[in-house]
Amino acid sequence: MNALARAAELDLIACTVCGLVCRNVPGDPHLDGDGIDDAMACPRCGSTLRRRKPNSVARTWALLIAAFLMYIPANVLPIMRTASLHDVDDNTIISGVVELWRAGSPYLAVIVFTASIVVPVLKFLALGTLLLSSQRGSAWARPQRAKLYRLVELIGYWSMLDVFVVALLTALVRFSVLSLVEPLPGVIFFGLTVVLTMFASMSFDPRLIWDGMDSDD
Repeated sequence: MNALARAAELDLIACTVCGLVCRNVPGDPHLDGDGIDDAMACPRCGSTLRRRKPNSVARTWALLIAAFLMYIPANVLPIMRTASLHDVDDNTIISGVVELWRAGSPYLAVIVFTASIVVPVLKFLALGTLLLSSQRGSAWARPQRAKLYRLVELIGYWSMLDVFVVALLTALVRFSVLSLVEPLPGVIFFGLTVVLTMFASMSFDPRLIWDGMDSDD
């Protein structure tokens, strides 16, 4: 089955800011260009129009690797200190999950484990898969890969849940004079991991998934 006409073949380009679809207009000072390296401007919002995000793959790889490097100390360093009259304990992410489970808070332990371990690892794997397959121009499961990218963007909004849990515990326990919870450096590295993976997701251009498609099969 032959492929449908693509936007580039029809001289169309969409603004990523306001969504307006523009057509290349020869002779127009703002809309005359191929839209690849030149600076076409959206007539509605004035944003630069490009068919692909510049250096999308290189920037996404750089941000993803930086996020992975931050994720190592986030798991090795203690993320939270709990202190009472008889005990002071520094917890990493994993030991904190175990402590929450033993303390009779299984639901909270599951939330922290999901937000701290499952979500970041899935984002690393998903973005790595999208980058490798796009770099190779792979035709494998394009619709599923597009859905995977939308899923990565969706769960990105919930990635800071673990940091919020630590902040919430700190605020709650401070009401008690007999115990104390305070965040430790691990939570900073975890926060950096979340921010960098969010930037990596934003830097990736999902239109790269469809590049090189010759048919609609």
